Amino acid sequence: MANFLTKAFGFNPEKHNVRTEIVAGITTFLTMAYILAVNPSIFSALPGMPTDSVFTATALAAIIATLVMAFYAKKPFGLAPGMGLNAFFVFTVCLSMGYSWQFALTAVLIEGIIFIILSVTKVRTWILNSIPMSLKHAIGAGIGLFIAFIGLQNAGLIVNSDATLVTLGDVCHGTGLLAVIGLVISCTLAMLHVRGGVLIGILATAVIGLFVKDPATGMAITHFNGILSTPPSVKPIFCQFEWNQIFTLDMLAVVFTFLFIDMFDTMGTVIGVSQKAGFVDEKGNIEDAEKVFMADAVGTVAGACLGTSTTTTYVESSTGVGSGGRTGLTAFTIAACFALALLFSPIFLAIPSAATAPALIIVGMMMMNPVREIDWLNYRESIPAFLTIILMPLAYSISDGILIGMISYVVLYALSGKWKEITPTMWVLAVLFILRYIFI
Repeated sequence: MANFLTKAFGFNPEKHNVRTEIVAGITTFLTMAYILAVNPSIFSALPGMPTDSVFTATALAAIIATLVMAFYAKKPFGLAPGMGLNAFFVFTVCLSMGYSWQFALTAVLIEGIIFIILSVTKVRTWILNSIPMSLKHAIGAGIGLFIAFIGLQNAGLIVNSDATLVTLGDVCHGTGLLAVIGLVISCTLAMLHVRGGVLIGILATAVIGLFVKDPATGMAITHFNGILSTPPSVKPIFCQFEWNQIFTLDMLAVVFTFLFIDMFDTMGTVIGVSQKAGFVDEKGNIEDAEKVFMADAVGTVAGACLGTSTTTTYVESSTGVGSGGRTGLTAFTIAACFALALLFSPIFLAIPSAATAPALIIVGMMMMNPVREIDWLNYRESIPAFLTIILMPLAYSISDGILIGMISYVVLYALSGKWKEITPTMWVLAVLFILRYIFI
């Protein structure tokens, strides 16, 4: 048994404990299982993508990617379709740019294939090193703000206004009231550092929704239709690709943005969690980093085929690492929990958007942390960073925030006489992005 665990998961009986690894896996699952409710909720905005199919695709993508992490990378990290990436898929590519979800899935597939190639070469490192840190920090924070804004909208806390574009919604009745209650619960759990607090907050809010009525219908906001069920089929969204626009500039921009967000989100997460786990050497190099990224890339390709957005490593993996998880056995346990969750689809699919909205707001808040790393007194750095952050929610587009942020960075550095400090990669990207706005 010990030999199997060692070969399969990198388990060392002298350093690791089976019970500790399993408990760590369960802990990580509880902290990231909210994606099973949130992802279908976000994709519900797209006609033709059944939420029950998206639920199954979400779980299966998480299972496949995390198993690769367990057996190939042998690291205690959990993976699933990423927050921010799913928002970019739905609200930018489909709803803002007007493309079909089949187009977006095609972009995710191409991005995953490219990421596989980058994961076995040194190109990924070259690209990462070419992007200024201020923009890297700004992208994560901007996505967090965008996710929180989506949560506020889904809850009815922020609504349309003809006079001011947006205004505060009804917080005393219906979904708005339920979302406020859920936000209070989720914030309290977060302050108390309760493991699985985001998921607990979602479930508790959904239960309260059984007793809160929608003023428009007079019916309870939450409707539970059972507990156990066979997993819904992914057939309606399985391998639904659209190839007729793969050589357009828009496809190039969408693929690049998916790749860019995935690359930096995964890099930041892996660095942070690896440092906590002791997987980083004195030079700052991560042990078997390319294997970790390969799990992310394979999961993205699998997720695209199944019918969901880009799969990435979750920062919630730090909770399992904090509980002592150090090997692939922890990741295997996470995958097993996702497999078990497939049987409870009625519970996750019954959760209303008012219950998932507080999770989006809390996760968005957590993603704002990198702004403290930005040098706000250096305007060459802070202005592009600020534009990146603020344009994502205001333009309702993650890609526009990234593209304009990178263009402004190059322009400001050039105008201030610091053009020699701009990397060749940034010059090329800025020119390509300017051409996109001119011709598209």
